[in-house]
Amino acid sequence: MAEKLDTTVERDFLEESNANALNDEALLARMGYKQEFKRDFSRIELFGLSFTVIGVVGSIASVLLFSIPYGGPVGMVWGWFTCSCFLVFVALAMAELGSAAPTAGGLYYWTFTFSSQKYRNFLCWFIGYVNTIAYIAGIASLDWGVAAQIMAAANIGSDGEFIATNAQTYGVYCALLVFHAAMASLATRTIARLQRLYIIFNILLFLVVMIALPAATPKELHNTASFALGHFENISGWADGYAFILSFLAPAWSVSGFDAGVHLSEEARNAPRAVPFAILSAAILSAILGWFVNIVLAFYMGRDLESVVGNPIGQPMTTIFFNSVGKTGTLAIWAFMIITFWMTGMDYLTAGSRQVFAFSRDQGLPLSGWLYHMNSRTRTPVHAVVFLALMAILLGLLSFAGPLAISAVFTMAIVCQYIGWTTPIVARWVGGQTFVAGPFKLGLMSGPVSFIASVYMIFMIIVMLFPPIPAPTSHSMNYAVVVVGGSLMLSMGYYFFPKYGGRYWFTGPLQTIGQSHQALSRERKDSGVSRH
Repeated sequence: MAEKLDTTVERDFLEESNANALNDEALLARMGYKQEFKRDFSRIELFGLSFTVIGVVGSIASVLLFSIPYGGPVGMVWGWFTCSCFLVFVALAMAELGSAAPTAGGLYYWTFTFSSQKYRNFLCWFIGYVNTIAYIAGIASLDWGVAAQIMAAANIGSDGEFIATNAQTYGVYCALLVFHAAMASLATRTIARLQRLYIIFNILLFLVVMIALPAATPKELHNTASFALGHFENISGWADGYAFILSFLAPAWSVSGFDAGVHLSEEARNAPRAVPFAILSAAILSAILGWFVNIVLAFYMGRDLESVVGNPIGQPMTTIFFNSVGKTGTLAIWAFMIITFWMTGMDYLTAGSRQVFAFSRDQGLPLSGWLYHMNSRTRTPVHAVVFLALMAILLGLLSFAGPLAISAVFTMAIVCQYIGWTTPIVARWVGGQTFVAGPFKLGLMSGPVSFIASVYMIFMIIVMLFPPIPAPTSHSMNYAVVVVGGSLMLSMGYYFFPKYGGRYWFTGPLQTIGQSHQALSRERKDSGVSRH
C-alpha cells in the first residue's frame, strides 16, 4: 500500500512538473522565443543563485571600507537599515516585472515591451548594452575582490611579511576568472544542484560570524549598546548628513544582483512564480542577515575606527576578525569567506552569460552569430561565458592604472545595474503600453512601489558618481563618471554610426519560434522588420 501511494505521489509530481514545463514553454513562445535551455532549476535553487550572487557576508567584507568612514557604527547599522528599506521596494518592482515576462533577456526585453513605439528600439539597445557592461564590470569587481581577500589571507599568514603586488593580484584574478568560466559552463542541472550547497555555505558563514565574534572578542574591544547603535563618527571630510547618505553605498553594493534569477528564468520550472520568489526572498533575507552582521561588527570592533580602516592588512573586516579571534581563527573564517565569495563570482558569471546569450539571440551584440550558441553537450551558452570572462580579464588591466581606476570599475557595475533596473520600471508607467501582470502582482501598490524604487535608484546613481572626499584632486577623484560615461557613449555611438549603426538594422527582440538563427539574420538584413 505504501509503495502504491509513493508511486501515485511521484506520478502526480511528475505530471505537475510536466504541466509547468509546458506552461513555461507556452509563455516563452508567446514572448517569441523557442525553448533552448533545460528547465532544471527549482524555485529554491533559483533563490539559491540570487542569494549566492548577493553573498551578503562576503560582500560586506569587501565594502566595509565604505561604511565605517561615513558615520562609524551609525552608518554601518542605520545606514544599512535605511538603504535596505528602499532596496525592498526595488525588489518588489523587479519581481512584478519578472513574473509578467520571465525571459533571459530581462531588462532590455521589458524596456522594449513597455516603451513607446518611437523610442523602444533605441532604449532596448541601450539597456541591453548597459546590462552587459554591468555584468562585465560586476564580474571584474567580484573576482578582484576574491583575489584581494586571498592576498589579505596571505598577508595574515605571513605575519605581515607578504604584501602582494598589483601584478600578483592580477594573476590570481585571471586564474579565478578561468576557473569560474569552467564552472559556469557546466550543465544546467549541475549548476542548479550546486545552489543548495551554496545556500548552506552562506548561512554557515553568517552563523560563524554571529557566534565567533561575541564569543572570542577580548573585553577591551567590546562596545556598549549606546556606542554600537548610536555613535556617529564621520572621518570622510563630508558634512555629517551627506556622510550618512554615503553609508548607503555599502548596502547598495552588497545587496545587488538579486535580478540574477531573471536571466536564469528560461532554465527555471514555473518561472512566473519562481522568479519573483527568488528576487524577493534573496533581497529581503540578505538585507536582514546583513543588518545583523553589521550590528555584531559594531558591538565587537573596538572604538579606534581609524586603525580598523587604515590597518596594513588592507581589509577592515579582516582587521576586526584578527583583533577578535587571532591569526588562526581569522585564517579559518577568511578561508570560509573566500569560498563563499568564489561561489558568488561563479553564479554572477553564469547569470551574465545568459544575458549575453539572450541579447545575442536578438542580434544586439557584435559577434552575435558566435555568441548565440548553445553547447550541444552541456546545453549551456559556453561561448557567452568565455566572452564575459575575457572581457573581465581585459577590464582588470585597469588595475595597473592605480586603485582609483579599479574602484571606478566597481562603481560602474552598480551604476549600470541601477540604470538597467530603473528604465523598464519607469517605461512601464510612461511608455503607454499595456502591462499584463503575472501571478505575482502588487495591485494598487504597484504605482507607489515603482515610484519609490525609481526615485531611490536615480538618487543613488548621482551619489555613486560623486567623489569619495570633498575638493578632490586627480588622486582622489571618482573616475566612475568617466568609465561609465565612456562605455555608454561607445554603445550609443555604435547605434547611431552612419550607415552601419544599430539604428539601421536593430529592431528589438526577434521571434525564434520555428526559425533558425541564420534565417532570422537574413530576414533582419533584408527587411529590418523582424520583431514582436
